[in-house]
Amino acid sequence: MKNFVHLHTHTEYSLLDGACRIDKLISKVKELGMSAIAITDHGNMYGTIEFYKEAKKQGIKPILGCEVYMAPRSRFDMEGRQDAEPAHLVLLAKNNTGWNNLIKLVSSGFTEGFYYKPRVDMDILRQYSEGLICLSACLAGNIPRAIMAEDIDGARKYIQGFVDIFGKENFFLELQDHDIPEQKQVNARIITLAKEFGLEMVITNDVHYVNREDAEAQDVLLCVQTNRKVTDEDRMRFGTDQFYVKSADEMAEIFPAMPELLENTVKIADMCNVEIEFGHFHLPKFPVETGEDSFLYLKRLCEEGLSQRYGEDAHLHKDRLDYELETIKNMGYVDYFLIVWDFIKYAKDNG
Repeated sequence: MKNFVHLHTHTEYSLLDGACRIDKLISKVKELGMSAIAITDHGNMYGTIEFYKEAKKQGIKPILGCEVYMAPRSRFDMEGRQDAEPAHLVLLAKNNTGWNNLIKLVSSGFTEGFYYKPRVDMDILRQYSEGLICLSACLAGNIPRAIMAEDIDGARKYIQGFVDIFGKENFFLELQDHDIPEQKQVNARIITLAKEFGLEMVITNDVHYVNREDAEAQDVLLCVQTNRKVTDEDRMRFGTDQFYVKSADEMAEIFPAMPELLENTVKIADMCNVEIEFGHFHLPKFPVETGEDSFLYLKRLCEEGLSQRYGEDAHLHKDRLDYELETIKNMGYVDYFLIVWDFIKYAKDNG
């Protein structure tokens, strides 16, 4: 039995694309004797907490990640087809700094870069690269796309860009084989480029469903997503039934000459150690411009509001206000109340 960790995995939260129920996915990994698994849903992190809890519950190490969409130009460019077909890139959180940076990247994809899909770009990757491991992704990645277009200099440019952002030790060129002819062409060139740049490679299986026999159900999902019929000849389809949770031995059979790349999946899994603490508030700190303590600021605002509303009778309600403020303070909600006050005040001030 070989060692292997799935690092490229789409759950049911890769909407109308992934067909892996999280509990069944984790159970399958456990059944195969694997110690860890990553979640890398398309463009979002909706499933990460459910995934984290279920993996911990079943004694499997959760690796938190995302297959982000890369804008062809800037994430702020949104013009026609040239910006409507983003590439893919896999990011994995090494630690809690990486986890927080991944949250920022994915959120920015929605708030700043959304054009058909939530998109990031090289510029924002530079800002939030700390604590992240980067894999070059599937055939839809920038590097494989350049290779298929016979733009090898373009592939080199992307590789150098990702190395500059993440560092050699955190960037891995990905090899996949799902019985798709283009993957063999891409793999051959990636192996050459890896030697040229002195980079490590890693083997992944682009998991979209748990068992091989689930391929048909996942194909129907794609039809729902693309508004096509199963009988349509020219529709989007995966073309093979190889996108399932394969065993370590199956992966070794696909790449028999590269056992060290199986071990690299374990190496990467060992590098990823995110710990999420539950049962505590994770509120942002409200920036008090006067520099005073946030509780004293809230208290002053409330006392001013009390005077405005009750005038000469304000003193009659002071004890109740103090009681409520003390309760808010003891429950750790001071910053929460200030944050809510801030956006409501803005809304009222701006009509």
